[in-house]
This record gives sequence, structure tokens and C-alpha cells, in this order.
Amino acid sequence: MLSEAAVTQWETETQEDAGAARRARITRLTVTDFRSYPRAEIGFDGRPAAISGANGAGKTNILEAISLLGPGRGVRGAKLDELPRIGGAGGWAVSARVDDGEDERRFGVGAAAANPSRRICRIDDADASGPGALAEHLRFMWLTPAQDRLFMEGAGERRRFLDRMTLAHDPAHGKRSTGYEQAMRQRQRLLEEGGRDEGWLGAVEKQMAEAGVAIAAARRAMVSRLAAAEVASEESVFPCADIALDGALETALAAAARETVEADFAEGLRAGRRRDAEAGRALSGPHRSDLLVTHREKGRPAKLCSTGEQKALLIGLVLANARALSLSDPNAPLILLLDEIAAHLDEGRRAALFSILDDLGFQAFMTGTDKSLFEAWGPRAQHFDVSGGAVHETQLTS
Repeated sequence: MLSEAAVTQWETETQEDAGAARRARITRLTVTDFRSYPRAEIGFDGRPAAISGANGAGKTNILEAISLLGPGRGVRGAKLDELPRIGGAGGWAVSARVDDGEDERRFGVGAAAANPSRRICRIDDADASGPGALAEHLRFMWLTPAQDRLFMEGAGERRRFLDRMTLAHDPAHGKRSTGYEQAMRQRQRLLEEGGRDEGWLGAVEKQMAEAGVAIAAARRAMVSRLAAAEVASEESVFPCADIALDGALETALAAAARETVEADFAEGLRAGRRRDAEAGRALSGPHRSDLLVTHREKGRPAKLCSTGEQKALLIGLVLANARALSLSDPNAPLILLLDEIAAHLDEGRRAALFSILDDLGFQAFMTGTDKSLFEAWGPRAQHFDVSGGAVHETQLTS
């Protein structure tokens, strides 16, 4: 927990340029042979987008398409071969026009039928190096029904959630994570081959140590910002959470210099070669860390809270992280994707959620089966209906 003095100082430093924020806005989305859509073009005017439709109509497909404009597998965690439309040509494409506050940019992702396992990324009609390049221009945070059991599942799901929140603050976090995983796999192959090349093995372990400690440091920085944003907020509709990182590197960084932690981790990897070879995997590192969440008011671990409390805690964490980002980087190109977010909230909490999103100012896309769930937003939102494989803008009627 940060002290009130630290929070005040942090807010003062980060809010100086808040009034000049230029937030990125998706103004047009085009999908071709993607999931259930042969082709769809949707125009957005910058207001929050409330997307309604029956189950299976294709609402989440829209959020997934948007999420693929960043690194990773998107809101569903799907493989590339799951994305082409059944009955289509075999390839798929998603493109977006984005107003970044200064200019209009064009971003695209997709895969060709001839090579469905290769993800193509383009920025302003030029090939990009990969999904990581997109993170410099668009960042995403999302909530989906699949995350409702986040606090009950294994540590892996919470790590992915933690790293997604960290990526919103630090676009290089994804590249570091990929580099760490590649080095870890390479080390394991060398160990399985007998680890006879001491120099090569040591170099790979050094790469793991550098990337692993950088990952842990980025996570710690995000958690500090998140704690400050929650303490600074007077919003109490969604419960505040105390969060902690359960990981050897994260703990070590609290007491020692980064260079020392890197050296100790590299030495630990060297000493644990036989153990890791026998286990078939590295048994230490940031890939073993966990996110611990506690309901602050009740002093109860999230995993012991009720289903409703867990959902509210999760929403509160995402909102707090968006608030932290708005304070630390007013121009951050963050997009919020909230699937079925309002379904289990009462009328008061729905209205409060919409007000918070308005105050944050980031572009938000929300889905729901019943358009009445978005009535509290009224004309502050742009409303859409999804049916028959098409998306139409609609007007709320009283």
C-alpha cells in the first residue's frame, strides 16, 4: 500500500498534462471472412459503443476482431486457424482506421488462405514486423465472462491478466515476455541435449535473467500505479482490492538492486540445471509468479469471496488500472473491451460504471444481450444491434 503522501506526490507529477490528453479513437472497423462475418464495416464516432444482440449473433466477434489489432491471441485466446469464416475462402482480415488525436492511421491484421498459421500485420499499408509493433499505437484491456472465475483458476490465468494490465502501461512488456519464453524454451532444449555447450547455455540463461527481471520490474511498477490510483479514487461502487505479487523475482526486487537480482537469478538457473532437466521445465522465474487479490473492506482473499463480489472486484481492478494509466499517461492509446459487462450488475452499478467510463475518457466497446442494459447511458453512447450477420447502428427508444 502506498502512503497518502506518496499518492499525492504521484498524482501531482502525473496530472500536470492531463488536460491536453489526445486519446486514440477507432473510427471505422472492417472485417472480412472473420468468424461469422462475410464482411462488415462499422463506423464509430468516438462515443462508447454499446453493442446488443442475441446470444450467438456475433457481438463478441466484434470485440475479438478489435482485440487482434494488438499483440496476443485476443479476447478469446483463439488460434489463428479458428478465425476464418466457415465456408469462406480460408483467409481472414481485420482493419481499422484510428484517429490518434493528430492524424488518421490505418492498422490491419489477418492471414492468407495459403498460409493460415502466419499472422500478417500492417500499419498504414506497410508491413509491420509483427503484433508487437501494433502495441506502440493501440493498447487494450478487456473483461469477458470467461474471466469470471479468474480468482478460482490456476495461477496461469492470473498471470495473463496481470501481464495484460502491465502491457497497457508498458508496450515493450509483450516483447520482453516473448523473449523470455523463447530463451526458456531454448534452454530446455539444450538441457535435454545434455547441456554440453557451457558457453551457449550460460548465454541463454543470461538472456532469461535479463528479460525475467525486466518482466518482474514492469509488473511491480504497474502494481504501484494501480495501488495509487485506487487510494486516490473516491469511487466506492466497486470494491477496492489490495493486490500483491507472489513471485521470487518480484519479492527480490523489493530488497535488492536490479543488477543483483539478475545475477542471482542467472546463478540460480545455472545451479538448477539438473533439476530443471529432470522436471522438463524451468521451476523458477516470472512464469511461476501469481497475482494475489484481497477484498480490502472485508479483508478476505478474492478466491473466498462470493461470485458477485469476485465479479465486482474484477471490474474494479480493470477500472483502477485504466484510471492509473490516465494519470500516468494522459495520451495513452487505450481501448476498453467489455463483453457482457452489465449483465449481472444492478441498475445502480450499471449507471455508476457508465459514469466512470465517461470520466476516464478512453474509447470503450461493450456488449449485452438486451439493449435495455445500456439505457442509463442514453445518447452518451453509440448504440448498435447485431443480427443476421450484420451490424446496424440504432437509437434507443423510451
